[in-house]
Amino acid sequence: MKRRKFLTDASLYSTTVSLLMSGLKVGIMPESPFSQAMNVDSDKVLVLIQLQGGNDGLNTLVPLDYYPQLERHRGNLLPPENKVLNLDGHAIGMHPALGGMKRLFEEGKLSVVHGVGYPNQNRSHFRSTDIWSSGSDANTYDTRGWLGKYLETVHFDYPEGYPGVTNPDPIAITMGAIVSETCQGSAANFGISVNDPFGLSPLATGVAGVTPDNFYGHELDFVREEIEKTNAYTEVITRAATLGQSKMDYPPNALASQLKNVATLISGGLDTSIYVCSIGGFDTHANQVEKGDPLTGVHAELLSELDLAIAAFQEDLRELGLEERVLGMTFSEFGRQIRSNESFGTDHGSAAPLFLFGACVQGGFFGQTPEILDEVAPQEGVALQTDFRDIYGTILQEWFGVEEDSVRKFLYSEFRPLSILGNCQLTNSTYITGELDFTIFPNPFADHFEVTIDGHQSHNRLSVFDAQGAEIVTVPDREFRAGRQTFKIDLSRYPDGNYFIHYKSTAGQATKSVVKMAGR
Repeated sequence: MKRRKFLTDASLYSTTVSLLMSGLKVGIMPESPFSQAMNVDSDKVLVLIQLQGGNDGLNTLVPLDYYPQLERHRGNLLPPENKVLNLDGHAIGMHPALGGMKRLFEEGKLSVVHGVGYPNQNRSHFRSTDIWSSGSDANTYDTRGWLGKYLETVHFDYPEGYPGVTNPDPIAITMGAIVSETCQGSAANFGISVNDPFGLSPLATGVAGVTPDNFYGHELDFVREEIEKTNAYTEVITRAATLGQSKMDYPPNALASQLKNVATLISGGLDTSIYVCSIGGFDTHANQVEKGDPLTGVHAELLSELDLAIAAFQEDLRELGLEERVLGMTFSEFGRQIRSNESFGTDHGSAAPLFLFGACVQGGFFGQTPEILDEVAPQEGVALQTDFRDIYGTILQEWFGVEEDSVRKFLYSEFRPLSILGNCQLTNSTYITGELDFTIFPNPFADHFEVTIDGHQSHNRLSVFDAQGAEIVTVPDREFRAGRQTFKIDLSRYPDGNYFIHYKSTAGQATKSVVKMAGR
C-alpha cells in the first residue's frame, strides 16, 4: 500500500476523527517552508472569502444604465431603482444591503472587478469550483490548488520541514472543518482547518515504544509524527488566539465570526499568510427574493451578512493597526443568468463581479459596466471581461513578490498584471488598465463582421464568445504589429443571437457585443 493510499484510508478512521475532535485538521506537509516560497521579508496576509453557490452579480451590482433592460429580463427580483445605492460618478449601484461596502468603496478601500470568469465557463458547481481553486483552464483537470501549485513550484527545499524552529506557524488556515482546495499540493494540502482557535486541545500520541520494523510500524511512526505536528500547530494557534484581540463588535453571523478569529490570530502574532473563509447559500434557483418585495429574501440576507462581516473586519484591522498588512478577496464559482426564472430565482450563469478590499487596493472599478442587451437568450450570462487568473497572478506578483515570469510558468501563460492594487508599497509598475477600444462593423451582421484595432505593437488575444461563455473563435495570443489592423470573423455556421468580442493586450482589455441576425 502506498503512503498516499494509506493516508486516504486512515482519514476515514481514527486519525481524522481525532484531528476533527480537536478542532484542527492538518495535511501532510512537504519539506519546504512557506517563508522560502513567499518573500521572506513580507508580513503580508491574504484573506479569501468564498461565496459558495454562485453569487448573482447583477443584483449585487446593478448596471443603472441598463435598468430598463434588467426590468424586462429579471423584473420579479430586481431591487427598485430608487433603492439602489448610487456610487457618485458611476453608472452602477450596489444592492441596498451593501451599505458597509459602499462606505469602503467611498474610502478607496474596495476594488470591484467587472465580468470575472474564464473562457468556456463550466456551470457545474463542482467543476467550476475545481477550476477556480486550481487556477486551471476549463479543459484541464489539475488536483493542485493555485496557491498549492505556487508553494511547491517556486521554492527550494528546506530540510527542517513543517512545523519547525524557524517556521513554527501554519502556512495557511481554512476557517472551518474542511481544508480549502486552493492550497492543495501534489501529495497533500499546505493548509490546515480550524473551527475554533480558542477550543483546540492536544491529541494523544499513544504509548511510547519501539514500533516493528515493517510496513505497519513505519506507518504508525508516520501517524505519530503527524500527530506531533498537529499538536505543535495547536500550541502556536492557541498562543496567538490568547495574545490576540479584537476591537470591534462583530455582527452575529458565521462569516463575521470567522473574520473575527482571523483578525485575532493576526494581532496575536501568528505568522500565517493565507486565510480562507466561506459563506454558503448563494445557489438561489428559487426564492432569491420574497414575492412582491425584492429587498427581502435569501440573497438580501446573504449580502447583508457579507457586508456587515467585511465592514467590521476592515474596521477592526484599522483599529489594530493592521490595515496595510491584509488584503481581502471574494470569489464564487460563477454568476447567474441574466434572465430570472418563474420561481423568483436565477440559474447558473457565467461571469460576475469580484471584490478586493483593504487599505492597499486600487479603489474603484476595473473594467466596463456589464452590457445588457434588449434581447437575451434564455440561458445567456454576463460576458467575460477579466480572466480570474489575472487577478490571482496580480496578487502573487504584487502582494507576495513573485516574479511575473514565474507566474506565467506555473499558473497562466497569458497572465497580464492588473491595476487593482495600490496605495501601499508594491512591486510592479506595468499594468493593463482595462481601457482599450476597437470597432465592430457591421453590427448587427448576417454572416461575418470585421474587428478593427488601432494599437501599438504588443502581445494580443482576440476572442469571440457565445451567449453562454463558450470561446468559439480565437486569434491566439501573439505579437501584433503596430498600427491599424482589421480581422474578419466568419460566424456563418453559428445560430442567430448575441456574441461578445474580447480583446486583450499588454495595453488593456475590453469586451463588446455583436448581434447576428439572419437575412440582414
